[in-house]
Amino acid sequence: MAATRDPARRRRARRGSLERPVNGRLYRSSFLFLSLPLLILAFSIVRPGALPAPLLPPNFDGADTSRLAADFAGSFPDRSPNGTNSVRAAQWFRDQMRPYGLPIASDTWQETAPGLGKVKLRNLWAIAAGQSPEAIVVLAHRDDTGTGPGANDNATGTAALVELARNYAQTSGLRVRSAHTIVFLSTDGGAFGGLGAVRFVQRAPFRIVATINLDAIGGRGPPRVVITGDRPRSPAATFVETAAKRVLEQTGAPPRRASIIDQLIDLGFPFTLYEQGPFVAHGVPAITLTTAGERPPDAFGDRAARLSSTRLTQLGRAAQQLIGSLDQGLELAQGTTSFVWAGERIVRGWAIELVLFSLLVPFLVGVVDLFAHCRRRRIALLPAARSLRTRLAFWLFAGVAFYAFQLLGAWPAGAARPPNPASPTAGDWPVLALLGLGIVVLIGWGVARQRLVPRRPVAADEQLAGETAALLAFAVVALLVLATNPFALIFVLPALHTWLWLPQTRSGKPAARALVLLLGLPGPLLIPLSLGARFGLGFDAPWYMLELVAVGYVQPAAVAISLAGAACAAQLTTVAAGRYAPYPERGERPARGPLRELVRSLVIGVRARRRVTEERRRAFGR
Repeated sequence: MAATRDPARRRRARRGSLERPVNGRLYRSSFLFLSLPLLILAFSIVRPGALPAPLLPPNFDGADTSRLAADFAGSFPDRSPNGTNSVRAAQWFRDQMRPYGLPIASDTWQETAPGLGKVKLRNLWAIAAGQSPEAIVVLAHRDDTGTGPGANDNATGTAALVELARNYAQTSGLRVRSAHTIVFLSTDGGAFGGLGAVRFVQRAPFRIVATINLDAIGGRGPPRVVITGDRPRSPAATFVETAAKRVLEQTGAPPRRASIIDQLIDLGFPFTLYEQGPFVAHGVPAITLTTAGERPPDAFGDRAARLSSTRLTQLGRAAQQLIGSLDQGLELAQGTTSFVWAGERIVRGWAIELVLFSLLVPFLVGVVDLFAHCRRRRIALLPAARSLRTRLAFWLFAGVAFYAFQLLGAWPAGAARPPNPASPTAGDWPVLALLGLGIVVLIGWGVARQRLVPRRPVAADEQLAGETAALLAFAVVALLVLATNPFALIFVLPALHTWLWLPQTRSGKPAARALVLLLGLPGPLLIPLSLGARFGLGFDAPWYMLELVAVGYVQPAAVAISLAGAACAAQLTTVAAGRYAPYPERGERPARGPLRELVRSLVIGVRARRRVTEERRRAFGR
């Protein structure tokens, strides 16, 4: 006769008990709130129109432009801002533009470039005056990293500027005055975070209504249209669709673009290595035409022999036709917004933001109900909140220590722009400085953990209080993310919805708790994975993210919010691992404070080591 099992073990825990504190029915029913935003999202999907093509066919000479690019790259292979050819390359652009009779203006300034230090930069632009003072800017950066001739990146863009300006030459008797002023801008520092583009958009002497960036347009890769900005904005959809149509007409294939998930990541964490980014951030619709990927081509092999005259002709003519389309109908393609480009349609950014907020509601409902559950059971949350406060203080201390090391010159310094991953100093981890930071952070953790280590068995209600306090703080972090950049919710929503169920798995197997913790990590890991895979950074992505923080491209407010989220995640992890303890009451604390206790432990450790060494010497008769 088989032995009967204990009914108490077989019976499932009752709803609302300490083992099942999360109200699953309430959580699931709150997803009904998502129905209306999804319906609105469906109706927000539209097919944007495109401006008509100019009546005159393009006459862009790709073969001549290819020869001009080869001459430029061969004459000045090192055009880095601190190189000897930087001034000569700028003069070359002046000389090429001079026969067209267009007035040329310049701007010279000093800037701290990431990886280079303080350098002198020069922007040059030729102006083809139109009937309106509002300007369409066609730009290409003139410099390179100095590690290769930069034939494609960006001698092709610079040569294309010269060829495009030929149609607007003052000396041409057939010249027709354009409706808008056309500006041909040659920027400096483009290979080091778009420094010239930032300078120009901040100090432009005229109103810019559209920008076309030409970068590496002579490669053998498929054409791409890049629209990412330095802020969660996108150029006008009509402008983007017009650029795609002009490329399609010249190449016979639609241009490549980032995938839908990559576009969402770019809105949540705005990042681009191309020079349309600063213009979009300032409300100017801007796109980049290129044959490269998410990052410019490798400089070492970027030689004139690898240029494709056919591709250069196609994209040059597409740019020429795009200028004509914008000139005759720009009023329909002005401004910036936010959207996700999906095929021939776009999804409005405000509808995506509404859906992301709606996905946050079930978590907020579940957390508030969990808090009410603790109140009904008279579970004290104050010790758990103090424990979380200690963890938050530690993580903020780590952030302050990082910025302190920056003031000491331990990290790369420069303008608040993305460092070029292909620069000579890219990938050089400051090992000693990172070790020093690790030691400082470790000391800080040694002080903080004196109040966090378990000194007695922790009851189930205290563990629930620790999880509830962390989840409530996570709700505050999510609302701060919503207030700063709603698109960034894609990085926290997976963790919110999975870690809400950690109190439900506390009495289960350790493997189940570990699985729930792991399921919440893909969201925060999207940023380093995107930088590593899309931008070719690989395992250098974590250090590159720290570089973005060091130079100020990632704002301190975003860093503080991230550290607060890390503190919440740390408390949930300690509860799941069985290492959590509420903040001790006054009678449970040791006589010495955390800092004195740490110093005492270090002194005792040093004395013990000396005693062992002395005993060994005596044993060997030394």
